[in-house]
Amino acid sequence: MENQTMQEMLDMMEESFKIPRKGDVLKGKVVQVNKDEIVVNIGYKSDGIVPLKEVSSDPNADVISTIEEDQEIDVYVMRSDDGEGNVLLSMKRVSMFKDWDELEEIMAKEENVEVRTSEAVKGGVVAYYKEVRGFIPASHLAIGYVKDLNEFVGKTLEVKIIEFNKGKKKIVFSRKAIEEVSLRAKKAELWGKIEVGQTMQGEVKRITNFGVFVDIGGVDGLVHISELSWGRVKSPKEIVKVGDMVDVKILSADKETEKVSLSMKQVKADPWTTFADRYEVEGVYEAKVVNLTDFGAFVELEPGVEGLVHISQISHKRVEKPSDELKVGDLRDVKILEADAEAKKLKLSMKEAADAPSEEDAE
Repeated sequence: MENQTMQEMLDMMEESFKIPRKGDVLKGKVVQVNKDEIVVNIGYKSDGIVPLKEVSSDPNADVISTIEEDQEIDVYVMRSDDGEGNVLLSMKRVSMFKDWDELEEIMAKEENVEVRTSEAVKGGVVAYYKEVRGFIPASHLAIGYVKDLNEFVGKTLEVKIIEFNKGKKKIVFSRKAIEEVSLRAKKAELWGKIEVGQTMQGEVKRITNFGVFVDIGGVDGLVHISELSWGRVKSPKEIVKVGDMVDVKILSADKETEKVSLSMKQVKADPWTTFADRYEVEGVYEAKVVNLTDFGAFVELEPGVEGLVHISQISHKRVEKPSDELKVGDLRDVKILEADAEAKKLKLSMKEAADAPSEEDAE
């Protein structure tokens, strides 16, 4: 028994004097956790040190806070002596070897993988799969143009591996590749059910001077400026903004060219079709001045319902120019003199909607 105990002691002493070599992967027990390093007992005459930068590859990961004293961890020997008598160790390099093996298998199976993005750099975003540092080019972050790379920083993204070199420790990911697969599926579903005359909901994706592009489920359709509202529209930005959810009516759809023409105004009834329900001849209503000409002013009773106030009907006094009395945007009472809903024409009067002037005012 004594001989066995002595042998065990000799074995332990021999083990303690065995110098850890660079590249060895050892098991150790955490002795102390500091803000900038972890002290590890690896059964050697001196402790091992894991510097903060060797805990994790991801600078944003707070791995050190999860490490506790007496915890057993695997470490990789970087140097047997760091210059101060300690063994220089790494935790991240142990994980990194396993992570590269996992990625190689994922690549072979053509599976998707989740990564964490840490920072925007020239041309793209740095992304980590566990301890492996990879890259997502700006052109592979999304199908459309990415204006601000920082929108994708600090996110967990599902990506596909598009370039893999284990020997050179190089890996490139693509989020766009996954979006394209999803988009193809959405398009196929859309073209299987789309019909002219159908009303759908979509998201405003882009605004131009001539109209608005709306995503109706994988396909962007155009709402021409003339189809935005029954009323006057000077700029599409008056009506919608990017990101708005809007109801649209399908006017035409061509699967081959993937061109879809949409209307927002036709989702609602033409206000002229129900004009008689809300207005009557000889009635007085508030209207907004929308245009001035030499011969009069065009005013709007509601979006899509406009009429002319002839220059002779603007005021009881003589008016040389409509702009002398009115400006665009003014709200004035008007009296309906004549109404033709079928022709969409109104003759209106401001002076007859106002009280008649006194003799003194007339003079």
